[in-house]
Formats: sequence, C-alpha cells, structure tokens
Amino acid sequence: MKTKIYFTALMLVGYMGVSNAQAQNQECMTNLSIYVEHAKVKNYDAAYTPWKMVYDNCPDVNWANFAYGERILKDKVKKSSGAEKDGYITDLLTLYDNSLKYFPKKAKKAEVVIDKVLLKYDNKMISDQEIYDQLHQAFVEDRDNFRNPKALYLDFSSLVDLHKAGKADLQQVFDEYDDITEKIEEENKKLTSVISKLLPKEEEGTLTSKEKKQLKVATTNSTSFGKIAGSIDSKLGALADCENLIPLYEKSFEAKKGDVDWVKRAVGRMFNKECTDDPMFRKLFEAQLALDPSADAYVYGGTLKKKAGDTKGAIADFNKALELETDPYKKSNIAYKIATSYRRTSKSTARSYAQKAIDANSANGKAYLLIANLYATSANDCGSTPFEKRAIYWKAADVARRAGRVDPSLSGRASKSAASYSAKAPSKTDIFQNGMAGKKVSFSCWVGGSVTVPNL
Repeated sequence: MKTKIYFTALMLVGYMGVSNAQAQNQECMTNLSIYVEHAKVKNYDAAYTPWKMVYDNCPDVNWANFAYGERILKDKVKKSSGAEKDGYITDLLTLYDNSLKYFPKKAKKAEVVIDKVLLKYDNKMISDQEIYDQLHQAFVEDRDNFRNPKALYLDFSSLVDLHKAGKADLQQVFDEYDDITEKIEEENKKLTSVISKLLPKEEEGTLTSKEKKQLKVATTNSTSFGKIAGSIDSKLGALADCENLIPLYEKSFEAKKGDVDWVKRAVGRMFNKECTDDPMFRKLFEAQLALDPSADAYVYGGTLKKKAGDTKGAIADFNKALELETDPYKKSNIAYKIATSYRRTSKSTARSYAQKAIDANSANGKAYLLIANLYATSANDCGSTPFEKRAIYWKAADVARRAGRVDPSLSGRASKSAASYSAKAPSKTDIFQNGMAGKKVSFSCWVGGSVTVPNL
C-alpha cells in the first residue's frame, strides 16, 4: 500500500512539473510576441521587461532573444550612466557569450568577439593590448566571419600603437597590414562583383526593387571598406617608406629568403612604394623568381629591365606576366601594376595596360583613376587653343567618376579627383565667350576621341 501511495505521489509531482513547464513555456511565447512587437517599432523601454522574462527563463526558445536583446540592451546602455550603465554593459557582454552557447550554429565566433571588443572600446574599457590580442585571435581563428570594417581598422591601429610604444616589432606590423588589407580586398571583390552585374541594368533602367536594394547595400559596404582601407594606409604612414623597408629586409633576408610568402610580400611592398632602385629589390625579386616564378615575378623583372633601358625585354616580361595569369581579377591587378610603371614614361602605353586591366575586371576602379590622371596631365599636349587644352579635363572628370561607380571603395578619391578636374575645365563664361556650348572638341594627341561641351 505504501509503495502504491509513493508511486502515485511521484506521478503527481511529475505531472505538475510538466504542467509548470508547459505553463512557463506558454508565458515565454506570449512575452516573446509582446516584446518583438515593441522592438520592431523601436519602443525598447516597453520591450525590456517582457524580453527579460523570456531571456532569463527560455533563452533558447528563439533567436529573437539575442537579435532584439542586443538592440534593447544597447538602448539601455545609451540612456543610462554610472553603475546602472556598467550593469547593462555587463548584461550585453553576457548576452554575446550566451548567443554562442544557445545558438552555436547561428552566432559566429568572430562576430561575437568583435561585438564585445567594440562595446568595450566605445566605453573606454579596454587597452590597446587587449584590443589587438582579442581581435587578432578572432581573425586567425574565424577569418571568414571577420568582416566588420571598424574591427579591421582597430586590429591594425592598436598594433601600430603598440609598436610605437615599443611593444611590437615592425615586421609584425607589416604582416598584420598585409593580412588585413588582403581581407578588405577579398570582401570588396565580392561587393564589386555584385555592382558590376547590376550597374549596366541600372544604367538601362531595368533594375528590380530587389536588385536596387542589393546595389545600394553593396555600394554602401564597399564605400565603408574604402574608407577603412584609407585609414589603415594613413595609420601605417611613414612606417612603410623605403627608409624603413630597406634596412628591415636587409636584416631579415638571410633568415627569410626561403619563405615564399615573406619574399612575395616584401618585394610587392617595395614595388608599391617605388623602392625599385635599391639593390635589395633585385635580391628579393630574384629570390621570388627562384621560389615562385609566377606572373608577379615577371612584372618585377620587367620593371628592372625597363629601368635598365631594355625596353624590348621589359615588354616581353610584362606580356609573359599577363600570359601566365589566368584568374581575371589577378590578371587585372597585374595589368594595372604594369600600367603604373609606364605612367611617367609613356602615357599611351600606360593607358593601354590600364585598359587591359579594365577588360579583365570591369570593377578595377584604380585603372580608371590612372587613366583619368593620364588625361589630366596631358592638358598642355592636347589642343591648339587654351579652351581645347582645358577641355581634356572634362574627359578626365568623366573617367574619374566612373572609377567611383564601378568600385565605391574608391568613391572618396574618385569624387575629389573629378571635382579637381572639373574645376580646371572651361567655365560657363569660357563656353559662352567661345561659342562652344553643345559642340564637340576632338583630341588629336595620344588621347584621341572627343568630348561634348556642356550646354549653358
């Protein structure tokens, strides 16, 4: 009899437990609906209490607990101060950790680390060393999901500050710079690929509403990456000048000459910084040629031959480089490198290679900017009258604007260049006095083609 009573009691307790769990789950679902509706219209104060009930009791019931929870707690952090604010910051940091715990397939490690670091950074709660250590580790362990432009900048910026404080060596700074800029290039490549497909449709006026949104998002994100890339270059500043590069590579060459990645990055950096006259550039180039006789190596070889006056040999090497490279994106970059080596000695040749860069990758905005500069610096050579000479600036401005369209990461530089060129073109008064409104100006110099003078 006692055994039967005991068994019945256990059944009752079990039933009550299930009933309580069901009741709590129903309460969670009810509050979930309530806080989501408030959060959707950004009424975060009203959303907080029902969200807190669900988050505390049913954290894994829905991803909304974390997606909207972040917004709700960020609003609390923004509106509070002192100890209360610190408490909400702690809650938000815990929420980021819990997102990985309860939704490991949805939350990404790099994104969680970035969110935590940025929260602490914005509230002055983290040191340069902590910023670099945490972001760098996240970058190494979860590179694919490390896409936040601000975090990419902070990773590099904090390391440069550590170097200035004597806590990081220069080679480490260069390695991080290469890793970060390569990541930015990768992300921007994806964005400009979307833009390249949609721009022609936009110009034809055939974009769907969905495509308009895709183009807007890709353009905005590409612009953000461009700003960050510019800030990273500014932060690196004089650290990458020839005066610093040459002694560093001379010191490290014997130990590193068998490391193909180190050699390729070193010779590439010296090329980009125009340190090609120094014997160290040749040593690095020869090391790369022995380790990896790739397309880039022939670009550097051609540059050395060109400087030595071996025009025929240089052209052979440059063409070999383009022949070896089959990837359109890399081929475009190689053609652009070749174009830059000619910009001071043969503008027509420089344009020819820049056009090859565009043919391989229509989103190569740098090639467009180079062509625009070549046109602008030819003003005195194109035209027989002051008006005709200055008309070339309209052509240069048009090409510069195109650079910003195909690659929004360059929009800042492109806009400044276009504005500068436009300011040098004939004014409305010049157009009126010369009676040129709506007429064409042809260029008989190497530039060729023509421009239509704006109507008044």
